[in-house]
Amino acid sequence: MADAEPTIVYTDGACSGNPGPGGWAWAESTDRHDSGGAAQTTNNRMELTAVDEAIRSNPGSLVVVTDSTYVKNGLEKWSKAWVRNGWRTKDGKEVKNRDLWEPLVAAVVERPDLEFRWVKGHSGDLMNDLADRLAVAQRDAHRPGGGVDAAGAPGGGGSLADLDPAAQRLERRRRDGRIPDGHLLAVFGQAPPELGGWDANPLSDGIRRRLTEILAAKHEIQTDLVVLSGLRQGAEQLGAEAAIAAGVPLVAVLPYPDPERVWPEGARVHFVELCEAARDVVVLERKRPADREAAGKALGRRDSWLVHAVDEAVLVWDRDDGRYRKLHGSLERRLGDDLWVVEPG
Repeated sequence: MADAEPTIVYTDGACSGNPGPGGWAWAESTDRHDSGGAAQTTNNRMELTAVDEAIRSNPGSLVVVTDSTYVKNGLEKWSKAWVRNGWRTKDGKEVKNRDLWEPLVAAVVERPDLEFRWVKGHSGDLMNDLADRLAVAQRDAHRPGGGVDAAGAPGGGGSLADLDPAAQRLERRRRDGRIPDGHLLAVFGQAPPELGGWDANPLSDGIRRRLTEILAAKHEIQTDLVVLSGLRQGAEQLGAEAAIAAGVPLVAVLPYPDPERVWPEGARVHFVELCEAARDVVVLERKRPADREAAGKALGRRDSWLVHAVDEAVLVWDRDDGRYRKLHGSLERRLGDDLWVVEPG
């Protein structure tokens, strides 16, 4: 299973006037980076935005290197008191930039493989200098008459949010080497209790047959079709089995190492068999979660990674189970008519 070294990204923010035009940037290398900005913002907001964008764009094991003492002090000193006081300062005022701080603090708690480091700004560090140049270019581009476009600053990756969903998928694949080549289709859906039970049964057998027919038909049209599955019991495993039966390459996408370790023995054996049948296995996060709540959040991050990576999706859903309504909405917004809902029964 893939278990790469952590990604290391450098972040920086820039602003003129404070408030005024500003820019943010994160960079892993001269070939992989992202940047954006705003016409009216502050330096602190740009520093926080750079970190937030870096975290959201790089699921899995990540080291964020920043030169911002504001970010450093916020994470190391101030945030515990903010959370304890309901995001209020000592004098009772709401914490400035709470909309950016709150998800950042939550990410620190939720992602055990997220690490922060600090570097002195303008000290000759090549990557810190690169992030600074990208942020400054965005700041200047967002001045009146600066002519910002979807591509972002000169030489920068631009903000993914500025691109349409299809262009975002292409750009994500360029930046994220874990996303496989080909026309990608993911299978999501309900768990065994909603699909006839944990043992083999006519309802799940019928869903598997329907998925096999769908994938075989799509493979005739898209010869480079690849099925992505998280291999959770229920619809995801049925989709993986259908891909194998239809002769479509399968890539397993796991949220963290050995997610099956708490399953019954027979289920663990079948999980390993599906992994061995897959063309590749991608593990998004290096560390196992500490408890069930953390595991659920890691699964949510895996779902988000898949939603943003694939060209099509099949959702096995009875349209009544509210747990899948949010996922359906995300898929529909990203994929439009390329989302297929298979209703059990």
